[in-house]
Parts: sequence; structure tokens; C-alpha cells
Amino acid sequence: MRRVIFNLKGGVGKTSITCNLAAMSASQGLRTLVVDLDPQGNSSEYLLGKPAADYQDNLAVFFEQMLSFSVFSRRAEEFIHSTPFENLDVMPSSPELMYLEHKLEAKHKIYKLKSTLSRLEDQYDRIYIDTAPALNFYTHSALIAAERCLIPFDCDAFSRQALYTVLGEIQEIQEDHNAGLRVEGIVVNQFDARARLPGALVDALVDEGLPVIKTALSSSIIMKESHEEKTPLVYLAPNHALTNRYKKLHDSLEGVGEAVV
Repeated sequence: MRRVIFNLKGGVGKTSITCNLAAMSASQGLRTLVVDLDPQGNSSEYLLGKPAADYQDNLAVFFEQMLSFSVFSRRAEEFIHSTPFENLDVMPSSPELMYLEHKLEAKHKIYKLKSTLSRLEDQYDRIYIDTAPALNFYTHSALIAAERCLIPFDCDAFSRQALYTVLGEIQEIQEDHNAGLRVEGIVVNQFDARARLPGALVDALVDEGLPVIKTALSSSIIMKESHEEKTPLVYLAPNHALTNRYKKLHDSLEGVGEAVV
């Protein structure tokens, strides 16, 4: 199963959600791969423990070899790196992805990621794709490659406006490129139940009939500590309240428990 975490607004927790759901899958014995398509490389550093730029076998090199036919093209497996966590691997990002984008668009390579990840499903039970907060070649490739899409939402008015744009973009991808893509739901992140605005915004989304996932993720200093330690919550603080929230979210996505409000 291939899942993309996508939003056009930055700071909504895409990387945290991608990496912690992937780690939760891995901790439950599922062979899991994270594909880091954000040139910032935050998912790569979070899970591998050092900057994406330190890895020569990265997604920029993987995409670059698509620009010229060669019988010596390297297999996708050669760009996969093991993390310190059992069952969890990463295809690391690179800042060079930014410079390749227009060349890849010109060569019409938009379906290459889908074909690659489809082949890798023989080796992985779950594939998570992290994306930059932008509409570009890589986010389009991710939406075409994925079977399911999660949309993080961080409870402010700007996020709500971005959400409508995101849903429209997904619908266009579904109609033109990937009819099998399914929106699993909107993940409410950094939720403060004591504040009036977050609850009002979530209620408004539910009233509109949007697929808001029942389990919301709260803000906590433990997430910053997790980033600093470069260790996902399930390994750093397995009994923490936020870790339990992630487990509940993961299980609902896996069909264990109620998912959408």
C-alpha cells in the first residue's frame, strides 16, 4: 500500500506524521519504506540520523538517471537506506531535486515514480511518501504513485483555505491520472481541545461533509524532543499520550477502529 501525506501549506506536520506513522507500521512488523520527495530532506534526517545531503545514493541521482537512457541504469533498491529501526527504510531526498524538476517535466517522467514504487511493493508492505508544500513535478508524481492520501490540517484559517485547494488538486489528479487514489481523510494536527477556534474549525469541516479523521494529534514538547533525538515517538516515548494518539490513528487507518467522524 502506497500512502502520500500532502498539503500545500507548510508547518502542518507532514514530516512528523509521515515518519511517525511509518515508524508505527514498522514497529508492528510491517516492512516499511519512506520516500522523501521534499528537497529539504527533513524526513531523511529524522529517520536516518544525518542530513540527506550526506547520502550520495539519493532520489536526485535516482531521477537524474531517467533523463538519459542507459543499459547501466541502477535499480531503485540501490537508493534505499536502512534506518536504525527494524523494518524501516528510506529513499533519501537531496537539495538537487530542485534543479532537476524542469528537466524531468520536459522529458515527461511523471509516471516513473509510480512504476518504481509498484515494483517495490514486492519488498514492502507499506510505502509512505513525504512531499514538499508545493504543486510541482514531485508532488504530482507522488499523487499519481499513491493509492491513498492523508491531508494534515493545523487548525487555522489559512490551513482551511489551503485545504480546499488541496482537495481540488487531488480531484484533478484522480480525474486525469490516478482514478484509484483515495483520500483517507484530514488529519487534525497540533489540536488544542481547550481553545475555542480549533474545535470550531474542525466542526465546520465536519459540517461541510469533509472526511475529518476522528483521532486528532495534539501539540507536545515530546515531538520537538523526538526531532532533536532523531527518533520517532514509538521508540523514544512508547507510552506517551501523543504516541498513543499516533497508534490510534495508525490503527484506524489500518481498519482497526473508527477512522472518520
